[in-house]
Amino acid sequence: MAAPFVVSPPERKKLQNMARSRSLRSEDSRRARIILALATGSSLRTVSAEQQCSVNTVRLWRDRFIADRLAGIYSRHRGKAPDKNAEKLAARIIDWTLHRKPGNGATQWSTRTLAAALQTSQSRVARVWAKSGLQPHRLRRYKASNDPDFESKAADVIGLYLKPPLNAAVFCVDEKTAIQALDRLDPVLPLSPGRAERHGFEYYRHGTLSLYAALDTLSGEVLGKTTERHTSAEFVAFLEELIATQAAKKEIHVIVDNLSAHKTKRVAEFLQNNPRVKMHYTPTYSSWLNQIEIWFSKIQRDLITRGIFTSKADLKRKILKYIGHHNRTAQPFKWTYRNLAKRTKRSVSTDSLH
Repeated sequence: MAAPFVVSPPERKKLQNMARSRSLRSEDSRRARIILALATGSSLRTVSAEQQCSVNTVRLWRDRFIADRLAGIYSRHRGKAPDKNAEKLAARIIDWTLHRKPGNGATQWSTRTLAAALQTSQSRVARVWAKSGLQPHRLRRYKASNDPDFESKAADVIGLYLKPPLNAAVFCVDEKTAIQALDRLDPVLPLSPGRAERHGFEYYRHGTLSLYAALDTLSGEVLGKTTERHTSAEFVAFLEELIATQAAKKEIHVIVDNLSAHKTKRVAEFLQNNPRVKMHYTPTYSSWLNQIEIWFSKIQRDLITRGIFTSKADLKRKILKYIGHHNRTAQPFKWTYRNLAKRTKRSVSTDSLH
């Protein structure tokens, strides 16, 4: 018979939770079941048969529980002796990752190529990279602005977002050009468990449309219009439609990029004839400051990339339907500027937009 011992109510509750747990390791749950079975007076041999382990295993955990209670049923590993050269090797891994190139002609290290060069394990390199936040396999591209007036232009645009003029409307305007009306030649195979939605490789082009859009920074609503072309005349026509939606004496601020179609003689004449419209140009190569680009990326993901359009008319209908749905639940983008120490330096990245 097993040596008699008493399990207190708190200990029994803890052991029962461990025995039923699906997140613990199976060994820990089995040890809890062993102790609970022994506490009922079952013999060592009976418990070993029930738990499919040796009698010595049951005896071991019984004795440990009697000696140390709940603390005694957890594993005791002596562990591996610390590697005296671990810190030096980690520093060498980081140094090679940052300052050397592979000798095989590759442009960046992989865990295996660096491990082979340093005669260590691939898992060690992976752990050092993860701990130090190094990701040599990733690449991000950027375009630095060469605009000498970058700071003043950026501050002007950001000021309209953070503190717009009273009783005025602020719109972010741009055009998304060459949207293709693509029709798949093969049927779409739908999403199913374990399998992504599949589109046929071949498609038929029905032509392209351009989308002019204006984002109201106060409400988040979008005014959109599709056209066959994207010329200065189309741009001015869209601006005329935009101001027609506003009160007659309301001041209108329009944020646009530096596309040549936005700076023609026709645009200058429009601004002269409509003095209440103020045009604000983003710095060169800084169209990310225009919030309409955020919305363009959203419609690209939601509709255009995987959409199937049987004609340009079908493409237009679906775009306008998407805009209508967007406006029913529209919310403004929250503009935050994380690094106040840098103000509007050229190193501002798209992480400033949310």
